[in-house]
Amino acid sequence: MPGLTSESDDLAMVPVSSEPENHPAVIYPLHHGLKSPVHRLSISWARGNTLQVSVLGKPQLDTATDVDGGESGGGRVVEVKLSNSGDEVVDAARWRRIAYGSVTPFALLQSRKHSLSAMSLDNPPYKAQWWEHVIEYGKEINSLLSDRKSPPRSIIEDPKSVVNETAEPMCLKAAWELLEIFYVDKQSQSWIPERLLDWLADYDPLFSGTVPTIHSKLVDFQQELAGVQVVEEDPNYWEAIASALSVGWLGTVAKLLRLHGSYRFDQLASRETENGLVEAVAVLISKMPRMRPNLREENLSECYKTKPDFMKAWEKWRAQMTKLDCSSYWLQCDHQQTREGLKNLIQIMLGNPSVLSNATFNWMELFISHFLYVRPFTAGLESMYNLAQKCIQLKPVSSPHKLFGLVLGILGENTEVVLAECSRSFGPWMMAHAVELLTAGSTHAEILLHEEQSKLGGISIEELHKLVYAQVLSSHAFTWQIAPIYLTSCIKQGIGLLENLLYKQPVQHSQILLKSIEICRLYELDTISSNIMRIAGMHHWKHGRKGSGVFWLQQARDEFRLNRIAKQLFDFVGKSVSDEGFKQWEGLIELLGSEPRTAGGLEFLNKYRDFRRSLLQVHGDTPTDGAHNAAEALVSLMKNPSTPQRFWLPLLYDSALLLKSFSQQYASGWKMGTCGGEGGFGNLLT
Repeated sequence: MPGLTSESDDLAMVPVSSEPENHPAVIYPLHHGLKSPVHRLSISWARGNTLQVSVLGKPQLDTATDVDGGESGGGRVVEVKLSNSGDEVVDAARWRRIAYGSVTPFALLQSRKHSLSAMSLDNPPYKAQWWEHVIEYGKEINSLLSDRKSPPRSIIEDPKSVVNETAEPMCLKAAWELLEIFYVDKQSQSWIPERLLDWLADYDPLFSGTVPTIHSKLVDFQQELAGVQVVEEDPNYWEAIASALSVGWLGTVAKLLRLHGSYRFDQLASRETENGLVEAVAVLISKMPRMRPNLREENLSECYKTKPDFMKAWEKWRAQMTKLDCSSYWLQCDHQQTREGLKNLIQIMLGNPSVLSNATFNWMELFISHFLYVRPFTAGLESMYNLAQKCIQLKPVSSPHKLFGLVLGILGENTEVVLAECSRSFGPWMMAHAVELLTAGSTHAEILLHEEQSKLGGISIEELHKLVYAQVLSSHAFTWQIAPIYLTSCIKQGIGLLENLLYKQPVQHSQILLKSIEICRLYELDTISSNIMRIAGMHHWKHGRKGSGVFWLQQARDEFRLNRIAKQLFDFVGKSVSDEGFKQWEGLIELLGSEPRTAGGLEFLNKYRDFRRSLLQVHGDTPTDGAHNAAEALVSLMKNPSTPQRFWLPLLYDSALLLKSFSQQYASGWKMGTCGGEGGFGNLLT
């Protein structure tokens, strides 16, 4: 829940945020209008991404309510918007899209888990099948987090464009990809360093707000590039190339080298040796061997899938680099900045630790550079963790990014740290969905997350995180309907909390009521469905919507309350025997029906209704079928022992009207000579 901050008598609300500590929290003042000290607060969810905060003052027995001046015992209800607009991570609309989009992959994975559980996931065939399901699940969630489109590329590329404009990276997506790399994608275990290199290329801009980065260095240089006449004489030019090369951004390095002045047509003749050295370095960079299955479109270098082929190419490439470093052409190069800059690039590719340290800005970038040029054969999490610790000592950061802690937890194989970092930095959504990745890729994580904890009431940590996320969804008017999917995946307490959730939904809103009933049908909660319909029926009945109340009570098959309503109808109809009074309840009587099984004593009211309708058809002195039907209905009512005594007088009155009509029709029939014939009215009067 949000924290409250108070200065003197003013109140403000500080929402919980996953932003780093150096980002100031957004404070929402509560303009409650009370000048006296606040006595009590009541906080509840409102529609949309808002909270309703009721600010109540201390009751004053002898003082009238005065908001504008003096003390008062009143209060104000204000709405506080908790979304931090402009921030992609906490944007309410984006979070709802993620919440809804992740439901289908999660539900499908749970269904597959349930179907495979009977076959034992420990068996190799089924375990391999489960791996495929988890990989598919991870890819679907990853694509969901990538729904922001990149700006359209220009048809004519700017030669001075160093950094391509891309969609703003998402920290949540970066964390999800880390879990995929280390826990799920076992097929790329042999080239994890290369995957980390691609990961850094995508998400290095995320670190720019917290620590110095190569990406921010390149962005700053690109802004200066427009005013630079001779780029090779600018120290920032060579520093930018060295930094990009240190982390393997070879496409960027090639772009920057093409800006060198020796490539100009008017300079080629006089700077042939210098241009040859630049071109030689550029070719060696493009021929750099990489142990990975394929390359991205914008990257250079050559790929090798097997370790023997890679080692052979690596030794050959290093020999060419050493040969170029010892070449006599460097003595013929008159341009000092070019000579020193290119020499520095060669030292980077030869793996000089001090040069790599100078070219990078934080330990994560130095960590990647060592994989490329110093320890390309590093394998195993233990070796990677030890290398990361050395890089942290060489390049410590004062305010590390939250992703750095997650990386260290993964490399150290510390499941508790990984869980803590995910929970603290990325919230309940991440915990509910990332558990599937952790348990699939780590035996220790599987044991820790699936083991029942007595201190948690007998539930596992996995179930706890799903329950927490389901409660977050339940607290919002736009997402409560997807909470049951997560609750039903919790064996211990999920169904009980789902029942509480359904009971708390407002029954006065028809759409919400129908959604609750549909959820009950999907999860076979027939008793809960009947109770909800019964609650809805009583609510509508008490608030004057009699027809809706009877309808929902019938759906709930609540014979007891329907009989109570029937008894109330006896009272209402008995007090108002006039035609207008009976018409007021006639529709409700028809809705209730006449079956004693569902409506109890309403059988009499239905027969009385039919009698009144037949009686209305008896008019004039012409014989009609209505008179015959009315007479039969009257006789049936008079003979029925369940006819209430309060209706005897109205029935006698109605029978008098009927007899009067019969007498007129009988006299008319006597004159016509038909009263004694078959079908006449004589037999009705006997």
